[in-house]
Amino acid sequence: MSIVGTIDRDIRVGVITISDTRSRETDKGGRLVIDQLTSLNTVVEDYRIVKDDAEEISEAVRHLVSLGMNAVITTGGTGIARRDVTIEALRPLFNKEIEGFGEIFRMLSFTEDIGSRSMLSRAVAGTIGSTVIFALPGSTGAVKLGMERLIVPELNHFVHELNK
Repeated sequence: MSIVGTIDRDIRVGVITISDTRSRETDKGGRLVIDQLTSLNTVVEDYRIVKDDAEEISEAVRHLVSLGMNAVITTGGTGIARRDVTIEALRPLFNKEIEGFGEIFRMLSFTEDIGSRSMLSRAVAGTIGSTVIFALPGSTGAVKLGMERLIVPELNHFVHELNK
């Protein structure tokens, strides 16, 4: 499936991969987010990899928000394993949680890809001030689904709503 929609050039995006094992050379999920945004003429202003550590995740997100990013997209750490702490790091930072993002992500995962295993995903989105935060699982299939079906088609609208 190809990406539908466009993203305004002036939207500032940061990408964070959360992993104890990935490097810039092996980070397929983060690279896919960047490639999809770049194909739409959107510049990713910051990209980093942080460990599966709640404080490191929170610090990285707070830093990108302080730089004025309109959106931060994270990959990884959204499952139920002991080291998966992305959601626990992000939820306390949110001013508002966007429950529909996770609900629709799991529904699409269920119907289009992985069936009942989709209930293990804890993908979420929320806002911190005027920044929208998306937390995607780290697999390339999940990243592709989240970007193509949810984030890219609605990112302009999210940013508009947060800044009106």
